[in-house]
Amino acid sequence: MTTPNTPRVPSDGSASSHLDEPHLSRGLSNRHIQLLAIGGAIGTGLFMGSGKTISVAGPSVIFVYMVIGFMLFFVMRAMGELLLSNLNYKSFSDFAGDLLGPWASFFTGWTYWFCWVVTGVADVIAIAGYANELWPGIPLWIPGVATILILLALNLPTVKAFGEVEFWFALIKIVAILALIGTGLYMIFSGFTSSAGTASFSNLWQHGGFFPKEFMGFVAGFQIAVFAFVGIELVGTAAAETKNPEHNLPKAINAIPVRVGLFYIGALIILMSVTPWTEFMAGHSPFIGMFSLAGLGAAATIVNLVVLTSAMSSANSGIYSTSRMVFGLAMEGDAPSVFGRLSSRKVPQNALFLSCVLLLSGVVLLYAGKSIGAAFDMVTTVSAVCFMFVWSIILASYLVYLKRRPELHAASTYKMPGGRAMVWAVFAFFSFLVWALTTQPDTLTALLVTPIWFAVLFVAWQIVKRSPLHQARIANHREVLEEEAKVTA
Repeated sequence: MTTPNTPRVPSDGSASSHLDEPHLSRGLSNRHIQLLAIGGAIGTGLFMGSGKTISVAGPSVIFVYMVIGFMLFFVMRAMGELLLSNLNYKSFSDFAGDLLGPWASFFTGWTYWFCWVVTGVADVIAIAGYANELWPGIPLWIPGVATILILLALNLPTVKAFGEVEFWFALIKIVAILALIGTGLYMIFSGFTSSAGTASFSNLWQHGGFFPKEFMGFVAGFQIAVFAFVGIELVGTAAAETKNPEHNLPKAINAIPVRVGLFYIGALIILMSVTPWTEFMAGHSPFIGMFSLAGLGAAATIVNLVVLTSAMSSANSGIYSTSRMVFGLAMEGDAPSVFGRLSSRKVPQNALFLSCVLLLSGVVLLYAGKSIGAAFDMVTTVSAVCFMFVWSIILASYLVYLKRRPELHAASTYKMPGGRAMVWAVFAFFSFLVWALTTQPDTLTALLVTPIWFAVLFVAWQIVKRSPLHQARIANHREVLEEEAKVTA
């Protein structure tokens, strides 16, 4: 029998702890994990991508964000129940390998790593774009490289240092959105008038209704909006470094609907009430536009800096996530062992260096692409498709968990609402998202390119699974299984 704080070893032993291995430090406190969850839920897509989303979907974008947020909440609840069912799980890559097989750990870990590298590249592109607005004429490579070096320096000391940085990054985003909502409400209730008209909630339905571009416009909104939610599962990556996970993880996950309602839905309602949706354009941040409209020039500049901070926050999360995922893969023999080494401060510094080097490809894209906007759209679509794969693996793992370990599910104090039926409902929604990506030429191109990644992974898996280190891990898992069987007998 296990107590709430005792790691539960599953019956097949595949998630066993190894006392002789280096361990990450549980340095993230409750306030860190809460703000990490908020930071993950408020991505660059909200600040940079919402202008395009509003322009293609109109006020129906409100329902787009509501639907995506609702569905992803169940993915997070499934992840939470699985992580708490065995405190030896370092992340969702671990329970995927345990429940679906070693291939799932390999594919999930590397795909999640790839997701965040691509997202980090998108963030570097966004940072260069906003830096160019603040300092016209600045060479694009300067802010890109500077960002990577700063984030590397912030992540190298300790995981607590990362938590502190992300805490303040997330706090800045929250204050900015609350300031936008407060300013917008004042403009609406004071009858503020500009060249675009009078600020009023009626702007939400007076320009063609809530669905001005009909069903296909509504569908087009999903293509861009889904990227705004990437990183929502970040609390799952941080599970191994979270203090008191039984209390802090559920608290962070349960707050997701409130955060989506306030920060996404609230902000969008205010933006489209102050300015009719017909005035929004792709490539322009509506947050900056609203403060400029209010005559708050200094505030608009500050918001530009906030948006820059938001992109840095996302890139910071990406560097953290990719380094921890590569560390986990190295510990399982699925990545070179050099990435499984920890510094004296319990930080996987070699994995951090790898992530930062790969983010430099974002600087190359800035010069290779037609425009910053086009480069951003391409990488965000690839990222969104890969994140959907990771979310689907979480749900598939949950289905197997319900079948194989009903006793753990019955004993869980944090059960996913809806069970199997809700899992299949979310799968159906993901199918709809993939179809939505085929309806526009730019997202279709990115969708067709993405399978190349999985083909490369398949070839790599065929090589890795035959490696001596990987075979040794499998043998070790079998030994643990035999020991457990003896203890049970």
